[in-house]
Amino acid sequence: MPLTSCVKKSFLQRFNYFLFGFGKQMRCRDAKVCSNRGVRVVLTDFHTNNRTDFLLGGPAFVGLAKPGMAQQLRRLGALSIQYKRIPCDYSDKNLSILVEEQSKKPSKLVIKFLYQGGQTDILAVDVAQVGSSDWRFMSRLHGPVWSTDRAPTGPLQFRAVVTGGYDGKWVWADKEVLPANWQPGQVYDTGARIDDVARESCLGCTRVDWEMKVA
Repeated sequence: MPLTSCVKKSFLQRFNYFLFGFGKQMRCRDAKVCSNRGVRVVLTDFHTNNRTDFLLGGPAFVGLAKPGMAQQLRRLGALSIQYKRIPCDYSDKNLSILVEEQSKKPSKLVIKFLYQGGQTDILAVDVAQVGSSDWRFMSRLHGPVWSTDRAPTGPLQFRAVVTGGYDGKWVWADKEVLPANWQPGQVYDTGARIDDVARESCLGCTRVDWEMKVA
């Protein structure tokens, strides 16, 4: 069996590919084989499959099944699902930055945020040399991945606008995050933690209970 399986795009209630790092609780809608509880997942990357919006790893996919029904669920391949957003809990980890392999000194910097806790989205990211007020904005490539072709030299610090409540706030890493000799493939601790919960403004988004519906 493949290590990944799909859930159908046509049955998703609402999805924005920017919102990576978010926690989701999912359950499939075939009452014969699907558990009512479902599984918890974290969106980690962007995929280009034009049939589905979510691509689940094998353990998460079979976790959607009732006890003893994993094989039957695998045979279905693509599933109709329900999902809701839930907070991510990284209580033992700080927000961290992975320098992506596309980065190239001196000025090409591509980063991915890791361990983004709470129920939040990062809306804007700036980078500056430590001790400088020359903040340079970064552009979102997709999800938690941001880039700039104008990265400063020297040790770098970061700041970001993060959703919290119904508004946003600045989160600062008030120290050196990337050393002057930063390297692609390495993970660096920002020293900051995010645990806010962004409030949904759309009707029904904050529902705790689900109802099973026939697809």
